Amino acid sequence: MIKKGHPVDGRVPFPHVGDIRRTRTLFAMRPARPLLIVITLLAGVSLAACSQSTGPRTWAAKVCTALAPWRAEIGTLTDRTSEQMTAETTPAQAKENLMRLFGGAETASERARAGVERAGIPDVDNGEQVATSFTASLSGMRDAYARARTGIEGLATSPQKSFYDQVTVVVQKLQQEYSQSELDTGKLSSVELKQAFDDAPECR
Repeated sequence: MIKKGHPVDGRVPFPHVGDIRRTRTLFAMRPARPLLIVITLLAGVSLAACSQSTGPRTWAAKVCTALAPWRAEIGTLTDRTSEQMTAETTPAQAKENLMRLFGGAETASERARAGVERAGIPDVDNGEQVATSFTASLSGMRDAYARARTGIEGLATSPQKSFYDQVTVVVQKLQQEYSQSELDTGKLSSVELKQAFDDAPECR
């Protein structure tokens, strides 16, 4: 949740990387179409303020509600960049487009993290640990986007081949960090929460 090369003719191929898993168990916590560019390759969160427990069904619904706009925004950002990158672009334009995408995804991921944090702690065994895992996962994604944006920002746009080679390296690193940050609700230890994610309309 990596394959090949770079363009040398001024075009950046922007193949499909795969849609988010739209399953009844929510999804492995990845944004819709994480990133596409050459991209066939491509928290220290404190819950002390959340002192009130929330029923598993309510918690799952709040989490999915917080994640829905995030998923949509990541998809929209990716689509727009895909359209731009499949056209004739210079390395400088490609760099600007990617920085905009990664910056927007970073912001969207932070909003999602804050929304999940506001959902509180599910009233299940190890509920605080579960809530922390969710927010930490989103923090990891946010930070991965931030590092990718910084990485692209630091690239020289010439020579062209070298620029795209380095873009590939940045995206490979981003994908690796996603794998480390993903959280699959199907692997939750709480049967109640698994069922809540399966049943909540907000999670479908």
